[in-house]
This record gives sequence, structure tokens and C-alpha cells, in this order.
Amino acid sequence: MDEKLTTSGKIMKDKHVDRWTELFSEQMEVRLDKRKKLEESGSNPYKNGFTPNTSFKYLTEQYGEKAKEDIGETPTYKVAGRVMMVRDFGKAAFLQCDDGSSRFQLYVKKEVTSEKGFAEYKLLDYGDIVYAEGDVFKTMKGELALNVKDMTILTKSIRPLPEKFHGLTDAELRYRMRYVDMIMDPEVRAKLKMRSEIVRYIREYFYKNDFLEVETPMMHSVAGGATAKPFNTHHNALNMELFMRIAPELHLKRLIVGGYNKVFEMNRCFRNEGLSLKHNPEFTTIEFYWAYATYLDLMDFTEELISGIAQHVIKSEVVKFGENEINLKGPYARLTMREAVAKYTNSTIDQINDRTHLLGLLKDVDQDPKKVQALSWGRLLVLAFEELVESKLIQPTFITEYPTEVSPLSRRNDANPEFVDRFEFFMNGWEVGNAFSELNNPTDQLERFAEQARQKEAGDDEASDVDYDFVRALEYGMPPTAGQGIGIDRLVMILTDSPTIREVIIFPLLKKEHFFSEEE
Repeated sequence: MDEKLTTSGKIMKDKHVDRWTELFSEQMEVRLDKRKKLEESGSNPYKNGFTPNTSFKYLTEQYGEKAKEDIGETPTYKVAGRVMMVRDFGKAAFLQCDDGSSRFQLYVKKEVTSEKGFAEYKLLDYGDIVYAEGDVFKTMKGELALNVKDMTILTKSIRPLPEKFHGLTDAELRYRMRYVDMIMDPEVRAKLKMRSEIVRYIREYFYKNDFLEVETPMMHSVAGGATAKPFNTHHNALNMELFMRIAPELHLKRLIVGGYNKVFEMNRCFRNEGLSLKHNPEFTTIEFYWAYATYLDLMDFTEELISGIAQHVIKSEVVKFGENEINLKGPYARLTMREAVAKYTNSTIDQINDRTHLLGLLKDVDQDPKKVQALSWGRLLVLAFEELVESKLIQPTFITEYPTEVSPLSRRNDANPEFVDRFEFFMNGWEVGNAFSELNNPTDQLERFAEQARQKEAGDDEASDVDYDFVRALEYGMPPTAGQGIGIDRLVMILTDSPTIREVIIFPLLKKEHFFSEEE
């Protein structure tokens, strides 16, 4: 291994290090040579202890609108950021830098900048992180800049950034090297910051409504709480098989049994399913449970939450997703599943109640005709809704009255036990939230668990096992409760006009990267 790749004068020899450095490009070798020259001059290319006293955003806000002659003498500002562009004129240069808040120009001039600072500038590359001190002025062209009195390279960038004006254009590379994507495109950072602000608002909304935030297990001995295929893992010390949780529901409802009347958790869930524009195996949800409330209360609660995000975070009642304009102000539409299917298929409720009519509506869907023919009326209704209606629910809409047979954890409706007290919340043609008046009859719950177990034994790898401990918890008595889960990733996608879930997950799951040709 070449000495210039080491630090502290120590030469390391290692097959893994050698293998990696053999991949270095000619441009990287040039940068490494500059790093060596910094070290030889007594300047550490990875410095510490240099703290800015302002941000580029502040400087722009403070001086951006002022005329050149009105700026006058300013304090000495200390700034730091990554060099995104260099315009070199020999004895002077403009550096466009990014400090995470915005971009700003540094003006380096041999007659003004310290001798050591200007010498370090000569060893600078696009992508280096620099520290500078100086005062603010405007150029003859009216451009705001920092007149640099002193500067130093804080971090030497060894690997060149992509071409300055286009950044990463390959989608796979963008998500794999998200750190580069964020460096090159401030809009990427802005979108991910918006996600953080949405999440913060949601948390504060729940705190304001007296909900207790909790954390429940990520590893379960029984996979349950939703219909999905789990990820399996093994605990060595206990010698037991475990599942990464597919939902926190059953543990949160145990807390309701235990005496907490309002609880929520915002955290990860894991489902061993395929990737798509709307699916990532690891995703974020918020689930909450509210004792003595019903699913009807949760519709009002959800409408207030979403419209509040629009008003206080997005700062607009209307958001655009692709060609769709979505009005988040409210009130939101509320339809039963039968009403929705009737509306969007030009049918009557009586026709929707007829199994033969549903089969006729589904004759052209991309499904195995024999399997469709074998479905019960309730499952045909759900299939008709999913295939013919969902994609048309662009404006915020609550869909209620789900068949009991597809809702194993929901409370049966008192007036019609064939349906449950449940809604799903849709926007942009996507399901964003799912809510029930919760089932708290332990006998009914056990029977539904048993039905799920039979389906699993018959080959359904998304069906759940019987969670006997949860049945036992219900036998101690759970107050009447309503609960809901909201997909944070999908919600943020819609609110930020992001066409794929990978845009709003900082580090989405990707296939393993192979750095060396002999890797399989």
C-alpha cells in the first residue's frame, strides 16, 4: 500500500485495504497527493475544533436584499461548508459553498486572504469542506459573498463528486449513495426535512391530545397484528425462533388492558413482501389506541390531523401529486364499501348485494377466474373495491363497513354482524390509514385467530398464528377501544409529490452492492 494513503506516518498493509485502494481513480490519486502536501505543510487534512458562528441562510436573509452601498462594515463571520463550485482567476477565486442551510459564495483573494489560507486554497478540490472567516460584501454584479480573511481545509474530499450541474442521474445510485444525492441536490434534503417536520407535527398532535408515547417489542414470538408475511430471525441464547414485527397492534392493546387509555407508537414495521413504488419491507407507521372511543371518533380525529398538517406544515390546503390536486381542508368524503363500489361501477346497492352481479363486475380483472368464482360474497366485495374503486379515490375519503371475514381484529357491527366497525382512509388512490372499533370479546377473538391459523395451515403464509397470551389479556377485560394505523411513508409521499417511496425513506432497502468482480 502506498505511503500517501496512510495517516500519522504509519504504513498499513492489509489485503482488504489494498483491494479497495486498487480501485482508486487517477482523479483520486491527484487528490491524495494534495492531501499529502497538506500534511507535509503541517496542516491536518481532517481538522477539528473550528466552529461557525453563523449560517449561510442567516447571511442571505440579513444582507441579501440590501444594496451594495448599504451593507457597510460587517462583523467578522465564521462559516463552514462544502465547496460545490470553484471559479478560479489565478490570484482570486469565488467558491460556492453549501453549509446545509443554503449556498453562499466565499471570495478568496491573495492580497486579502492570509498567506497560509491562500496556500491551502491552492490545494483545495471541489467537494472539500472548508472553514473561513471574513466580512460580507456585494460584488460589482450585486452578488453576495464573504470576503475571506482566513480559511483552512477542514476535510479533504478524496472521492470526486458527480458532475457539478447534474448530480446523480441514475436512480439506483441516488438511493444507494444517498449521502451524495443529498450533497448534490438541496431539494432532496428539503424533502427529507419536510418528512421530519411532518413527523414532529404528528407527535405534537398526539401529545396535545393526551396520548402517551410508548415503545413495544420489535421481535415477537408470535407474528400477529396484521395480515403479512414476517421476517424470521433466531435468538441464540434462548434458542427460539422470533419474528420481526409486522405491526405493534397486539402489544399496544395489552397496554389498554393494563390501564393506559390513550397510547401511540411511531416506529418501524417489517414485512417480507415485494418492492414497489409504494412498498418497502421496512417502513414507518404510527399506531394509536383510544379507550372508550369508536371508529367514528377516529374519523374526526384523523381529519383534524391531516388538515392540520396541511395548514401548519405544508402551508397549503391543496397539494399536488403528479396530475392530481388533493384538497386537504375537509370535510372528507365518507362512504361504505358497498356505496363506493356502487358509485364507481354505476350499480345500485341491491345489485352490489347480489353475488352474481359482483362476479359480472369482476369478469375482466387480472385474476384467476376459478379463484374468483370460489370467493364468498364478502371477499368478492373487497376484490371489486380493490380492483375497480381504490385508484379513483383521489380526494381524502373514509371507506367504512368492511366484511367481518376480512377483518380478524375488528369489532362486529351491532346492527349487522356481517360487517365490522372499521374504516380505511384513502388519498391519491392509496390506502393511508386503517382503523377499527377494536374487538374486545375474547371468545370471538379466539375464533378469529383459529380461522387465521387454519388458513396458515392451508398454505397462506400471510395468515397469523393464535396469540394465546393476547386472548388471555382480553379475558381480563379490555375497555371498548378504537385504534388506527397510518403509514407515514405513504402520507409523506403524497404531501411531498414523491412518485416512489424510496424518495421519502432516507436509506431504502436495495440489493447488496458488489464492489469486486469476483463477488457473486
